[in-house]
Amino acid sequence: MVSRVHDGIVKHIALRFGTSPSRPHLEFDVAPITIFVGPNYSGKSMALNEILTSCTQIGAHQNQMIIEDIEFHGTEPTIAAAIIDRLRPLSLPNQATPRDHVLVGAPNRNSWIPERSLLQALQSPNAPNLRDVYVQYMAHKVLVLTGTNRITLINQQQAGDLQAASTSSFQRLFHDDDLRRRLSAIIHRAFGLYLVIDPTNLGSLRLRLSKTQPQSTEIERGLTAASVEFHRAATDISATSDGAKAFVGVLTEILTGDPDVLLIDEPEAFLHPALTHTLGNEIANTLATTRKQIFAATHSPQFLTGCIQSGLPVNVVRLTYRDGVASARLLPSAELTKLMRNPLLRSIGVLSGLFYESVVVTEGDPDRAFYQEINERMLRAQGDGGIPNCLFLNAQNKQTIPTIVATLRRLGIPAASVYDIDMVKDGGSTATSYLESGGVPELSRQPLTQMRAAVLRALEKSGRDFKTCGGIDLLAKGDREAACNYFDQLENYGVFVVRCGELESWLKWLGVPGHGPSWLVEMFERIGEDPNEPEYLSADTVDVWEFMDHIRAWLLDPNRRGIPD
Repeated sequence: MVSRVHDGIVKHIALRFGTSPSRPHLEFDVAPITIFVGPNYSGKSMALNEILTSCTQIGAHQNQMIIEDIEFHGTEPTIAAAIIDRLRPLSLPNQATPRDHVLVGAPNRNSWIPERSLLQALQSPNAPNLRDVYVQYMAHKVLVLTGTNRITLINQQQAGDLQAASTSSFQRLFHDDDLRRRLSAIIHRAFGLYLVIDPTNLGSLRLRLSKTQPQSTEIERGLTAASVEFHRAATDISATSDGAKAFVGVLTEILTGDPDVLLIDEPEAFLHPALTHTLGNEIANTLATTRKQIFAATHSPQFLTGCIQSGLPVNVVRLTYRDGVASARLLPSAELTKLMRNPLLRSIGVLSGLFYESVVVTEGDPDRAFYQEINERMLRAQGDGGIPNCLFLNAQNKQTIPTIVATLRRLGIPAASVYDIDMVKDGGSTATSYLESGGVPELSRQPLTQMRAAVLRALEKSGRDFKTCGGIDLLAKGDREAACNYFDQLENYGVFVVRCGELESWLKWLGVPGHGPSWLVEMFERIGEDPNEPEYLSADTVDVWEFMDHIRAWLLDPNRRGIPD
């Protein structure tokens, strides 16, 4: 685990809702990195905006939808005094310095704050009589990294007076050889090029990417003929891709910028997945030696994985919102680590489930592809059919479905499992895993186990292969009713069984032969692909469409059973 130098700025956050309307509101201590995940329109970007206003505006939380309150860390007296000492020399040209005040902020956006009040506010930021002073200070210590400004952060800057104290990120890079080498090493790991500071455009500082390291500090920072030639051979970073600009801009600001709190919406913007992973990992490693904190809203499993794999403490908060009901859950790091380390879970992209409202897990890839296509047709049809914002995943077989479903549910993600009817053949620990992963209470498992055995005996009594020859349709009326009662109870917990047999039992009237992939290819040809063509099969209300309606009802039910609190 990467050690932290000292606490960050934000100590504690309280939200206005929890895992469900009946559960307590979510509160958590803030880590160096807090990442908001969840489906579209779940409030991730709004959460960042409300953190911004909570840090920079008095009383902002009173009208907010997500953030109920924020508590700040008090600054140790010696550190608070050092902050004041650094602010004392700052002044504005042709403007008298107010007595016993310090200047906070950039030259074009600044505030004069009484020195004594600021010293007290730094140490006791949550005191009601000091909160307004602290927020006035924090207004200059929070930076929102948008899609636009993370690119423009790399634009050349005025060099200013290089004999004076550094007031910009490029000036800090110019003066601090160790800092510059550290940033250059990060960029080299990502792009195979060295980041260098170029002072040869007199009066300005700019960044370049060089294929070779400068032979000396004097070559990089100097104005000799050798320096000019070195920088001429390097590429001005303004001429590189938006991804490179964003990557360099974000890390430069974290390492050298003045803000203590950075808010990043969609850090993956402009970056391909591998570089997104690298950005998350490098951000976390860079933060480890600073007091800075990052709050990010992302749809990228790669960024999330990069941050977590760094070893730095990371909060992951999953937000959802549907039909006026919001939820928030702090995801356990142990479960996220399992998602990244378990070969089965990693290979099928289970982590992507964090960014969807719900997940459906099937036995194999043909099942996944078929049910996903059926759902797409239901969504395209008029009405409210289909499962919105749902990820379809496939296990390797029915025995591995519980591992996937249980992990997702422990993260608060509604995950439905879909089995062929031959799952009733499985007894012992395998049958128990079907119930456990579905969240069936322990006291209910024994009766359901006995019902399963009875249903299996009735199906086998038919003397036919019940998986391929009709499923429960082979049973007499009473036995069929008993079997339906059993499967109904499983569906209450998000465990869905193909009662007519198996995947290939759906849409039998189309007469599609084969099994598995060959059946799937022929089925897709039969049902057509163009909604305007007569052979196109539209959504209906029976057969597989009714089955999908059952899954939809459970996934969209805010009071569904089987999800741990």
